[in-house]
Amino acid sequence: MLITTSFDLPGYDIVAVQGEVFGLTVRSRNIGAGCIAGFRSIGGGEIPEFTSLLSQSRNEAMARMVQEAQRRGANAIIAMRFDSGAIGQWSEICAYGTAVWVQPVTDYAKQQYEFMVQSGQLPHQQAYQPNISEWQTAQRPGAPGVTTAPPPQAPQG
Repeated sequence: MLITTSFDLPGYDIVAVQGEVFGLTVRSRNIGAGCIAGFRSIGGGEIPEFTSLLSQSRNEAMARMVQEAQRRGANAIIAMRFDSGAIGQWSEICAYGTAVWVQPVTDYAKQQYEFMVQSGQLPHQQAYQPNISEWQTAQRPGAPGVTTAPPPQAPQG
């Protein structure tokens, strides 16, 4: 799935619009991590427990958005955005965009699209999982046991 925050996809023609899609997750931190984060907040600075929660939540919301786009027959999402909020002690993350069908027109876009079709996804999308547990770490490219083929190189010059 090609995903961009822009309203077009350079090198591709948008030939059909499948409609708006979104992925939503509402998460809470486990009690142990919540207590540790509370102690860290006293001293100020980054709170890694909540950074991890936000990263996991975004990946989960992205995966759900991609699944919805695939159900609608799209091969790309344009104008992708995140929205977030709080519901009491819970964190809500929504990923949304417009599902479209695109066709590659430039040589580089054709290489990129062929790579995506062969591998099923672009390398950075391996972290997108629809059900991420705080008790297990999401597999990310470069992590032990995770291998990715290099994507096609952009033309030079």
